[in-house]
Amino acid sequence: MFDNTAHFVAVIADGLLVTLQATVGGILLATVLSLVAGLAMLSRITVVRVITRTYVEIWRGTSEVVQLFWIYFVLPVLTGFQLLPLWAGVVVLGLNFGAYGAEIVRGAVQSVPREQYEGCVALNFTPWQRMRRVILPQALVEMVPPFNNLFIQLLKGTALLTFITVPEMTHQASVILVPSFTGEVAQIFTITLLFYLVLSIVITLVMRGVERWAAAKVGRTPRKRDVALGKGGGVA
Repeated sequence: MFDNTAHFVAVIADGLLVTLQATVGGILLATVLSLVAGLAMLSRITVVRVITRTYVEIWRGTSEVVQLFWIYFVLPVLTGFQLLPLWAGVVVLGLNFGAYGAEIVRGAVQSVPREQYEGCVALNFTPWQRMRRVILPQALVEMVPPFNNLFIQLLKGTALLTFITVPEMTHQASVILVPSFTGEVAQIFTITLLFYLVLSIVITLVMRGVERWAAAKVGRTPRKRDVALGKGGGVA
């Protein structure tokens, strides 16, 4: 039953680098979009808020698979510009999870006590100084746990890239291995699950480190229970 285990691991591992590239690229794009869109939703300018809210609702309210197909198949028809499959996946993951992350950023910034804003005004801080030196450092501590969950969901979302022939781990398992080893499907996908589980644990450990660093920067110590559980940011 386990005669082909080493072969299965090797073939699935061939897609590990692509999965990592899609995950890291998606995380970087999603993080930037989350910060920009999250802060834009708090803007005093109505047009900025409307544009940002439109982006968030469209990308949160539509199917991720359809978004992927739209970017990869429809966009080239409309513009004549074809993204490479991996880059199309990164763009969709970044835009999709950036929309969810924008709400995390907005909520975290709004959770900072009103007294902090009043203190900044009393010190004659400009809006930029207020946000950069006082508000965002405190909000970051609240952002990290939900971003942990978000990044794990993004990792799992890379499996959808198999629909556009990106050779990530799920593609290696379902397209390369399963047709040749139909009697060992359970073992193939169990190994694939374990790969995703290990990567999820790595993300959680990194984000807990980021949370401790962010808390230390503002003179706070995460509660022991929160650190142990990742404040809801455990492996999903």
